[in-house]
Amino acid sequence: MPSPIAKITAELFGTFWLVFGGCGTAIFAAKEVAVGDDTGTRIQVGVGYLGVALAFGLTVVTMAYALGHISGGHFNPAITLGACVGGRTPWRDLPGYWVAQIVGGLLAGLALWGIATGKPGWTREGNMAANGYAEHSPGHYTLAAVIVAEILLTAFFLIVVLGATDIRAPKGMGALAIGFTLMLIHLISIPISNTSVNPARSTGVAFFNGNGAPGQLWVFWVAPLVGGIIGGLLYPLLFEDGRFKFMPVQNTV
Repeated sequence: MPSPIAKITAELFGTFWLVFGGCGTAIFAAKEVAVGDDTGTRIQVGVGYLGVALAFGLTVVTMAYALGHISGGHFNPAITLGACVGGRTPWRDLPGYWVAQIVGGLLAGLALWGIATGKPGWTREGNMAANGYAEHSPGHYTLAAVIVAEILLTAFFLIVVLGATDIRAPKGMGALAIGFTLMLIHLISIPISNTSVNPARSTGVAFFNGNGAPGQLWVFWVAPLVGGIIGGLLYPLLFEDGRFKFMPVQNTV
């Protein structure tokens, strides 16, 4: 049985990797301008939305395999809350997990900001992969649209997480199911909100980004946490005969 310190450390490292890998791809690789030929034509190259979505999925897959057997591989306050509601994680673990996840996200944001400032002419405002609504949404979606999307997608994310780690689920496939789900979530919602479904991911870059992101951060706590509660309630009600007591789960590997 892993110690509480080992669990907290695993959540910190895993959340750092999720924010650094996913947001880092959005910051450094999603868009890049290059000179195309001798005429000086400038072309835009980069991995785009698909590459960013894949990066977020890969961060979860890799850390779930590396650390999921230690802490459960949440790396997300909404997942931890939903797992507690659904009877998969003891409530006593929630405060330590949340602190570790927030610290991991902020350390990743600091590292990304530090690296990005090494590019001449780079400015942080609007360029740190922050989440937002209205004028700060990539597609200028309204606050209401962002809230609905974040709640719905987080709830489904929780259902996949609880289902993939159910002791009745196929062994060794949980990390892949969870990673692919996060990738799909990003493909849907990057244009809507730049995709949060994770308050630690949003917090990790909001204050380094500025430009309205800190003022809108509340949405990316409230909506994912509500979605986490919904998912945490629905899975036991629909698929575990309403059992909310603590139940053992299988490792994701």
